[in-house]
Amino acid sequence: MCGINGIILKSGQDYKKLSNDLSKMNFEIVHRGPDQDGFFLHNSHNFHLGMAMRRLSIIDLNTGKQPISSENNSITIVFNGEIYNYLELKKSLEEKGIRFNTTSDTEVILKLYEIYGTESFSMLDGMFAFSIYDDNIKKTFIARDFFGEKPLYFTKDEHRIIWASELKSIISVLNYKPNLSKTGLSLYFQLTYIPAPYTIYDNIHKLEANNYLEIDTENFNLKSIEVNQKFSKDVSPDITFKEAKNLTHDLVVDSVSSRSIADVPLGTFLSGGVDSSIVSWALANQTNKKIDTFSIGFDKKSFDESDKSRAVAKIINSNHHEFIVSAEDLKDNVDSILLNFDEPFADSSSLPTYLVANKTRQHVKVALTGDGGDEVFGGYNKYYIGKLNTRYSSFIPEKVHNAIKSFSEPFLATKDDKRGYRFKAKRLLNAINYDGDFYYNIVSLAYQPEEVNRFLKDYILDNSPLNYFKNKIGSNNQTLTDFRNIDKLLSLEGDMLVKVDRTSMLTSLESRAPFLNKKLWNFTSQVPETYLMQGWNKKFLLKESFKEYFPKDFLDKSKKGFGVPVGDWLRGHLSKELESYIEPEFLKVQNIFITDEIIALIRNHLSGKEDNTFRVWTYYCFQKWYKETYLKF
Repeated sequence: MCGINGIILKSGQDYKKLSNDLSKMNFEIVHRGPDQDGFFLHNSHNFHLGMAMRRLSIIDLNTGKQPISSENNSITIVFNGEIYNYLELKKSLEEKGIRFNTTSDTEVILKLYEIYGTESFSMLDGMFAFSIYDDNIKKTFIARDFFGEKPLYFTKDEHRIIWASELKSIISVLNYKPNLSKTGLSLYFQLTYIPAPYTIYDNIHKLEANNYLEIDTENFNLKSIEVNQKFSKDVSPDITFKEAKNLTHDLVVDSVSSRSIADVPLGTFLSGGVDSSIVSWALANQTNKKIDTFSIGFDKKSFDESDKSRAVAKIINSNHHEFIVSAEDLKDNVDSILLNFDEPFADSSSLPTYLVANKTRQHVKVALTGDGGDEVFGGYNKYYIGKLNTRYSSFIPEKVHNAIKSFSEPFLATKDDKRGYRFKAKRLLNAINYDGDFYYNIVSLAYQPEEVNRFLKDYILDNSPLNYFKNKIGSNNQTLTDFRNIDKLLSLEGDMLVKVDRTSMLTSLESRAPFLNKKLWNFTSQVPETYLMQGWNKKFLLKESFKEYFPKDFLDKSKKGFGVPVGDWLRGHLSKELESYIEPEFLKVQNIFITDEIIALIRNHLSGKEDNTFRVWTYYCFQKWYKETYLKF
């Protein structure tokens, strides 16, 4: 696991400055790779190019130093991530007579590219972002993995093309502060995060998952190209549930096995939910030694589920490490966690994710997680809402729904951050939508589209920030497969994977997600949807495949998720800072928000008149980032 950086300069620019800028960019991401650094510089008549990286040594500790070049030094790579099928790929190359100088997966990517070119990118099963410079054709290729587990940002102006694993590296070498992106800002306040290809800044982009940039270094042109995945269509439409169950079991176990290859100690994040429990069981079942499992709990009992992780640890006989978190534990870490995302990010579960990663890193260097299980196997409550929306809107006229919603509003109002039945019922009623693109409202976790218009000033607002994604997937989404594809494009890439990557890498811990496997995604995209979600039973196929290893009904127990009582914290130890962000003079100078509306929203939450946790936390995270980025001197 590493972080990468790169710069291409037009001829006539300061070549000497190239090395200094790469060093500066590398310095910003030392946490991603504290073990080694590496640099590659190339001076040409028409351009200057440099690539750099920081390394966290996991595989091939002795000979895996980067950059790695071809035998004749015409092709060079820097790489961030892990290729889980590299041994299989290496064997096929060796059978063709290809020789290797290291035992690293990085060299396998390079050798594959030498033979197959960019077609080789589809052969890789892993999480990665890498850049390859090919002097034979004077082109640079920058690729990102299928799900977008590893990040990659890029920007271009008239003199430079810059790319990096984290935004902070790019910002560090700009001689100006970029303007806010209207689309990025509007997406953030609607979703609580900003999915690729957008960022919070104008003219700085995220490379989309399963894409690569092709850069013509001489003509200074670049284009993003989607990797052509050669998925098989070998699942019979008549596949029985028993057959699907057996295949699911084997695919998951094989994926855990491939993702447990390491030359350093590893363990698992164990929340006690279905996904992490199955991953932990599969890892424990592969070895005669006790595995290490790590979990986190909360001193606020309505959020604490540490009893579930303890139960699983007992079942698999793991060496279990449990950490109970209070508001006090986070006071000294909130700033460093939130600001490390480099742009506004309001998934509050990033806070405990960082804490469990930090504790885990004291024992192991790699942790397997249950991330992706909900997207791959259909496990989110919002999939219920999607199904309910279709049925509800077909029977209940829109006018009647609006009357029900208005009548129930005072009865469903909540004053604290417990997220019980009233909270869920209110979320459900607010999510009901009579347009074909209703699922985009369901995934809008902070402000609904009409609310964004209410709080943000017109000049800085994009009224249709989701159009890019609707055009890519389509807007009339009705099926579980539709919902899962939207989640893969939006929340998985823009939220879940960002959260885990930034928080774990901030502690120099590598996290791996066995459910994020192309074979698994391809398989579950072909089986009947009723296998994934039978009635209201979520993740039915996955749970049935592994239920024999757990006590009766254990995998059917409900789980709250990795919630954090930030609504209470905003009324408590964070309240003074929050109030500073609604000072009229501050808002006037900032000139982003409609003052009266945003002040009323915050005041109602602080006074306990109503619970506005999601919206207020989204606002708080934005203002903390904004102050640090634009007002700190």
